Amino acid sequence: MSTVADPTRTPEPQDAVATAPADAPRRGFGLALAIIGGAQLMIVLDGTIVNIALPHIQTDLGFSQASLSWVVNAYALSIGSLLLLGGRLGDLLGRRKMLVVGVLLFASASLVGGLALNPAMLIVSRIVQGLGAAIASPAALALITTTFPAGKERNRAMGVYAAMSGAGAAVGLILGGVLTEYNWRWTFFINVPIGLLVAFLAPRVLVESEAGQGRLDLGGALTGTAGLVGIVYGLTHAAEPTGGWGSSLTIACLVAGVAFLAAFVVIERRNPFALLPIRILTDRTRGTSLFVMLLVGAGMFAMFYFLGLYIQQVLGYSPIKAGFAFLPFSAGIVAGAGIASALASRIDVRWISGPGALLATLGMWGFTNLTVDSGYASHLLPWIVVLAVGMGLTFVPLTLTATAGVREEDSGAASAALNTAQQIGGAIGLAALSTVFTHAFAGRAAQLSGAIQAQVQSGAITSAQAKQLGDAIPHIAQTYASTRGFYVGAGMILVGAILVFTLLTVKHGELAAREDVSGPHFG
Repeated sequence: MSTVADPTRTPEPQDAVATAPADAPRRGFGLALAIIGGAQLMIVLDGTIVNIALPHIQTDLGFSQASLSWVVNAYALSIGSLLLLGGRLGDLLGRRKMLVVGVLLFASASLVGGLALNPAMLIVSRIVQGLGAAIASPAALALITTTFPAGKERNRAMGVYAAMSGAGAAVGLILGGVLTEYNWRWTFFINVPIGLLVAFLAPRVLVESEAGQGRLDLGGALTGTAGLVGIVYGLTHAAEPTGGWGSSLTIACLVAGVAFLAAFVVIERRNPFALLPIRILTDRTRGTSLFVMLLVGAGMFAMFYFLGLYIQQVLGYSPIKAGFAFLPFSAGIVAGAGIASALASRIDVRWISGPGALLATLGMWGFTNLTVDSGYASHLLPWIVVLAVGMGLTFVPLTLTATAGVREEDSGAASAALNTAQQIGGAIGLAALSTVFTHAFAGRAAQLSGAIQAQVQSGAITSAQAKQLGDAIPHIAQTYASTRGFYVGAGMILVGAILVFTLLTVKHGELAAREDVSGPHFG
């Protein structure tokens, strides 16, 4: 039920946002939203900001080709497996406090990463960055549900949050390109001033949530973390050249991950202080939203990875040019999120998210037509915009339906579940599509090599011509393999669209009612 400020009571300092004159709440809400959005943007963009810098990191720190992937994987594993724990810490200890702790931990680890002298130092810093993000990110989303009143204000806040979550990956690629041109270490240093500013302002603007009752679910934390680490690591290893789906290590990790998650479910059903109360997942609207977010996240993360490699390695873009090639994605996703935010209080969510997911499917399918001679303006830009607007339309309603109606004491866990779905979805998408890419690349390269050899033997071409044709094989095979991956990515998002249309049937009026009881807020 809503908590409305008593106008006859002398306002306490923490009530400043709630009891100020009519335009003061808007100013207070605006600054609060800037703080929460800034924290989320810093966390999300770090998932991609180092991607363009990887070749420079490899050269400077002496990473092997096999170990270089851990610069990305260490962060994804850490944040994906610890988000539930971070959300529960916010519920028990206070969300504003955990937001500050998380961003300070993140900023400190970023400083260490920028100063790294060897691979081990950088990888450890990435793990700690993931821990900081896992603490801060669910606190940020939970603070939206407990700070902004249901309706226009909360929809606007959710729109900004969703835009930061969606556009952050593209912004990371742009910043990665710009900063790498100067020095790759600045892809880490950039987080330090942002984190310090958020940590300084948060206690002065955001209202602290009440500390929850109960105790920390250590059994759930251990089994849940171990299960997610096992599955994400197994999927990641399956995509590596030395791994594969038949690898004993891949199979062992996946089996162990499933076993730990099964134990996690058993523990959570019996524990009154569960890390992730099962009631959060059994609600059809929320469960559907989380699963669709996982599918859409899988497609989007894979798109950034494969399209980024294609733009640099096939089209030959410089790091900064490759980064700016994704700028329209940021604009498109912000535009889509703004439209969805404006419509959410008037239209049922499935008529916003469903068409959005179909639009994103169309955009992903557009990339399946790429060739080694494709032009940016004619073959990339239109589909980037279509995909981005579709993602923006999809994210906002799913964020609302995934967090509306939860008990106030569960809001941190629900927020963590939403972020976990995105992160684990990204890991699953990259692993699955990387496997598709690897097999498609090998098959296409072998086919082309065989065709060239047959032409040489028949006398149709000379050895010199064969060498020239052979030099083009890697780019042709890479482009072909990327398009196969985009087909699978489009299929993932299409499944999400079908689920939205068939299962996400909550009415916008009912959603507003669910929001109104999702926890105390100020109006």
